[in-house]
Amino acid sequence: HVQLVESGGGSVQPGGSLRLSCAASGLSLSCMGWFRQAPGKEREAVATIYTGAGGTYYADSVKGRFTVSQDKAKNTLYLQMNSLKPEDTAMYYCAADTRDWWWILPLTPSRYNYWGQGTQVTVS
Repeated sequence: HVQLVESGGGSVQPGGSLRLSCAASGLSLSCMGWFRQAPGKEREAVATIYTGAGGTYYADSVKGRFTVSQDKAKNTLYLQMNSLKPEDTAMYYCAADTRDWWWILPLTPSRYNYWGQGTQVTVS
């Protein structure tokens, strides 16, 4: 069983920065990612990382502004968010894949079988 605990959300003005953290415990993880969901919208991918090789993937909307990283020693995933925009406002969720379903692209929600409770990010 995997536990994911997010932290670091909050309110910030446009152009500001936040760093989200996701502490993971439990099984070995193949891939981890950040997703977000705004009210009335579907959950969408933000950024993902392969925990082994470290390869990263980003949604077009956040490329150049957000950076996903990991601290393997701490089993922690991070999302550094810079140049925040009002449209980045959403609940942000950490996700983990323990099954290594490699045929599903890492930016696809169905790749992940564990999810955190979410942390709210508001940009206004």
